[in-house]
Order: sequence, then C-alpha cells, then structure tokens
Amino acid sequence: MIIGVPKEIKDNEYRVGIVPTGVEDLASHGHRVVIQSGAGVGSGLSDEDFLSAGAEVVPDAGDVWGTSDLIMKVKEPLPPEYGLMRRGQTLFTFLHLAPLPDLVEILLTGNIRSIAYETIQLSDGTLPLLAPMSQVAGKMAVQVGAAFLQRENGGMGILLGGVPGTKHGRVVIIGGGNVGLSAAKVAYGLGAEVVVIDTDPARLGYIDDIFDSKVVTLMSNKGNIRDATADCDMLVGAVLIPGAEAPRIITREILRGMKKGSVFVDVSIDQGGMSETSRPTSHSNPVYIEEEVVHYCVPNIPGSVPVTSTYALTNVTLPYCRKLAGSDIVSAVINDPALGLGVNTWDGHLTCSPVAEAQGREYTPLERMLR
Repeated sequence: MIIGVPKEIKDNEYRVGIVPTGVEDLASHGHRVVIQSGAGVGSGLSDEDFLSAGAEVVPDAGDVWGTSDLIMKVKEPLPPEYGLMRRGQTLFTFLHLAPLPDLVEILLTGNIRSIAYETIQLSDGTLPLLAPMSQVAGKMAVQVGAAFLQRENGGMGILLGGVPGTKHGRVVIIGGGNVGLSAAKVAYGLGAEVVVIDTDPARLGYIDDIFDSKVVTLMSNKGNIRDATADCDMLVGAVLIPGAEAPRIITREILRGMKKGSVFVDVSIDQGGMSETSRPTSHSNPVYIEEEVVHYCVPNIPGSVPVTSTYALTNVTLPYCRKLAGSDIVSAVINDPALGLGVNTWDGHLTCSPVAEAQGREYTPLERMLR
C-alpha cells in the first residue's frame, strides 16, 4: 500500500504523522511511504532522516495526496486540502468532526473512508490513540494557563504555587479523564490548590487515592461547579464524550461569577468547547477576554511541543496503520472492533452516531456498509 504523510498546515502545528522508525517499520512490510518535503522539520526531523528510513520525499502536498491510498495525518484536513483528497481515499487522522459540518460534507461527497484517531475505542472504553495527546494537552493546559495568569498577559497576576506567607492559586478542573488527571498532576506539582469535578464516583475515588486526599474531588452538578469556579484562579475544561460535541457546562452566569483576570483553558474546544463563550483560537492568537475571564481555546495544544507529541502519537498510531496497510481496509475494520469504531465516514455514509446526532445528519451503522 502507498501511505502518504503531508505536512500539517494548521496554525503553528509542528507535529508530523509519522517518525522515521515508523517509516522503517512500514517499509519492512513492503509498503511505500510518501512524505512531503519539510513535513518533519517542526519535530526536529529532516528529509534525510525519512529518506534513510526508506521513505520517498516529494516536494508538495499534491504529490502526497495524489499518489497515496492511505493518508496519515495529525490534524483534520483544512479547506486548502479539501480539493487534494481523491475519491475513495482512506484518511487516518484526528478529525473531531462534531463541530465541523463543512468537512463532513466534503468527506461524504468525496466518498472518503475516514478513520478518526479519537474514536478508536477498546472494549473497556479507553481511547488508545487519544490518550497520549490528552495527557500532553492536560499538562500543557496548566503550563499555558499559568503564563496567562501573569498580569502582562491579561491575568490577575497570581503565582499558582505562591511563596511562603502568600495565598496559593486555586485550579478547578472539570473532567477527571486523561486530560483532567494530567492537569491535576501538574497543578498539584506546582503547589496550587486543586479541585477535580467529575460525574463518576469511581473516578473521583481513584483521583482521591492517588493524590492521598490532597486534591479536592467533587461530584459534577451545577451548584458544585458554580461554587468552585467562583473561587478559582484557573479553570480547565476537560470534558469528553467520544465523537460527540462537548456539553456546554459553563454558562455566562457561571463566568460572571468568576474572578476578574482568572483564566479558562478549554481543552474541550476540539469538540466545540464546554462554555457558551468558547470559540477556537490559535497558537498565533491564543486568547480573548469575555466576561472579564481570559479564554485560552487553542484546539491543537500538543502541536506546541512536537518533539514529545509526534513520538508519543506514532507509538500508538503505528500498530493501527500497520493493520490498515497489511490487508484490505474492509478486513482491517471487520477484524478489529476498536478500529471499526474509529470509522467516521465510509463510501458516502456517516458511520459515527455522535457526529450524526450533533449535526442532524443520517447515521448509517458501519456493519450495514460492510455486508
């Protein structure tokens, strides 16, 4: 199979879809890997690194999209890439389609077989391809949030860990999954007071145990969220429903009750955001202020630490890419139920129920398409 890896074009997205060891692995199984020149530079990888691993390096994105059976990316295609997709091509990347009706239409009309990293799900409910990027995003959320708490960046001017004789910052995290837990680790490590809010008592019990009861855990309800956010300096949005649009948990009323100059980092922005005021920003222009709260809503947070993120992503995507390339695509998704759950569009049909529900489109079970 010919596997194509184009250069990412999202704002300040420095990751690349594969590393040279991944190329070497696929080449050893008889596959061709075609990569766009310069695709790995942001991750510290040169064209020579990929050539030495057995890749073919081509000058532009059109050469990659035009020759490849399977496109392996990091982020969803953007409008300049829409016209490069070939009818019937397979796309393997993060998609987060729920808030992107225009891209869904392109995938459907182009008969693109799209497989989303974020909806590949194991039988125990875990999301193996999303997990490492969630961990990066959770840790980065506190790191960047702390920077925007600085007065010159629009924040109130508080140091999360404080110093002896001063008040420490208070971080409230809504969602106790991979993002929330990773954010809690960094916030706690910096010396902040940390509150984690979630709907699952078992998850809250786990978090209470690993932090030796030194992190406050609360059940998610409107009262607890309102009271906790009113007293916080940083709010981290870390709610995820696989494939679905994020629930709008944070209302304007709640934001008005927060401190002036507090920071809200909405990691859920990939799925539309968890606040009435959330809208996507970029690494070039990361924040805006609404209701006197600094909003950081960058949808590709891990892209700013690409050396870590690219290798962590390839570690988990390569085994699935090997399955997709090792046999026909149909057999791959039939034989691996987790991979089958990753299929979002297939031959002109929308096969991800949460995306269909979010956009009011017709849903077609994948099993019906594979008969």
